[in-house]
Order: sequence, then structure tokens, then C-alpha cells
Amino acid sequence: MEIKASDVMKLRQMTGAGMMDCKKALVEAEGDFKRAQEIIREKGKLVAAKRADRNTHEGAVRAAVLGNKAVMVCLGCETDFVSKNAEFQALVDSVLAAAVANLPADAEALKASKMADGRTVEEAITEQTGKTGEKHELVNYAYVEAPFIVSYIHSLNGKLGALVGFNKEVPADLAKGVAMQVASMNPVSISAADCPAAVVEQERAVAIEKTKEEQIQKAVDAALKKAGINPAHVDSEDHIESNTAKGWLTPEQAAQAREIKKTVAEQKAANLPEQMIQSIANGRIQKFFKENTLEEQGYQMGDGKTSVKDTIAAVDKEAKVVLMKRFSLAE
Repeated sequence: MEIKASDVMKLRQMTGAGMMDCKKALVEAEGDFKRAQEIIREKGKLVAAKRADRNTHEGAVRAAVLGNKAVMVCLGCETDFVSKNAEFQALVDSVLAAAVANLPADAEALKASKMADGRTVEEAITEQTGKTGEKHELVNYAYVEAPFIVSYIHSLNGKLGALVGFNKEVPADLAKGVAMQVASMNPVSISAADCPAAVVEQERAVAIEKTKEEQIQKAVDAALKKAGINPAHVDSEDHIESNTAKGWLTPEQAAQAREIKKTVAEQKAANLPEQMIQSIANGRIQKFFKENTLEEQGYQMGDGKTSVKDTIAAVDKEAKVVLMKRFSLAE
């Protein structure tokens, strides 16, 4: 059957799909607009399925603060070219508007939420995937509540954002500075007390292993030096062989170095003082907290040395951060 240009334009206005896609859908649907819309939606699902394993490191983060409530959405796509497209940016705005209107509790609820045009968020994202031929996905979503909330979106690329909640109102510049701290420094938790147990356990295991390795290496280096061998010349088998070939080590010294490295390492490993190992590891954990928890990090909007916790306390001793969310497409 003949498909009129006006019908193609009408379907394009209804779906936002390309002219050729609209024409093909109308031909397949024999002019039935409702069926043509379904065909276009099905195409989007097919494209989405084919590109399900693609990475979406481009896109945009948006946030809105509504008194003591706030939402933040992160919509991803595959390329910078698509992320800068007006239709993509409009879709992000529409998804944020749906989040503001419905205040869904989680990402799945947001996907099921209706947008202003009657489509669900998930349908709109799928259809956009079909139109561009590039994977689009709701990478992340957050809904939070706190007495005072501030948002920050990185202005240069719009792909990094943060929400920070305080237990009470604080000056706007301080609130924004803390939100920027969360975005730039990516703390693992607000404080050491609420750092995930799995993270602490992993860091402790790494700290203990590193401490043991250092103590063993110190003993080996001391034994090598006592034997008149430069530890730097025998720190690996490749170095031993190359330095022997260069004449920096005699074959006898090379053999002696191998024996010292083996026997001293075994002896030291069997006699490491547990209390000292735990003490050094504890110090490393405290350093980890100082560098990776928000309250203990140096405040980057200040001198970089005063902690975030102390910076807030200097303004208001009762104020503190009670929640934080951070989204980054680059990660």
C-alpha cells in the first residue's frame, strides 16, 4: 500500500524515530499507526538485546533537590557523540522529571514510572536505543532524604555527580564544597565507623601481607649486605643472571645470593612477631581511613590539610554529613 509522507511525519512525531524507520514500520503495519508504534518499540528492544554487552561510559548525570528529598539519575550511552545529541539530553531531562514527579524508591521503580508523554522510563530508553542503534541504559539512580541536601554535577562533562545530606542546614558554600569533595575524592564511606566491613577486612589482609613481605625483605637485604652483596643486584632472577653476565656478580656470589634469599626468607617468615605485624597493619588501616573516608580526608576546597570533619565543625559543631551518593560514568 502507498504510505503518505504526512503519515510518516505523523508517526515520527509520535515516536521520535527516523523517517526511514517510520516508513518501514508503516509499510509492515499496513498503515496501522498503533501496530507501527509497536514495531518501532520492538526494534528498540532488538537493538538493546544485541548491544547488551556494550559499555556505557558516556552519558549524563542529573540531580534535583526537593527540600529534604533529592533524586539523582545517571543515563549512559556508548559514545560522546550520542551523549551530546539534543535528543539524548532531552531524554535525560525527561527521566529526571519522572523521578521528581514519582520519587521512586529504586532504579526498577523508576524504570516503571510514567513520563509526561505516557511512556514508561524503560520504554523511552529502549526506543532511543532503537533510534540511535547505540546502547542506552539507566546506569544508576538514587532517592535520598535528609534534613538538608545539596547536589553537585561536574560542569565540564556532566558525567560525574554527587548528593550529600547533612543533619542540619549549613552555609551553601560549605555544603557545595563537601559535595565537590565527594565527587572528586570518591570516599568509600562517611567515616571509619560506617566503612563496609568487607572493605576493612580486605584492606587489613592486604596490610598484614604487605607488612610481612617488608619484614622478610628487610631481613634478606641485611643478610645480603653482610655477605657483601648489593641487594639491588639480586632482587630478581633476571637481575642475577644479567649482572652475572656483566661481571658485577661472580657465579659464586650469584649462588650465595640465591641461597641467602631462600633460607633467610623462610627463617624470617617462620619467626615473624605477630604483635608487631598487627600493630603496623593497624597503622596502615588508620592511614586508609584518613585517605578514604569523607570525614578524615583533607578538605580539598580549603588548605587540603584540615579534615572535612574539622572544617564542618569550625562552622557548626553540631553539623555533620549523614549521607552521600556519587555517580560517575567514567568508572
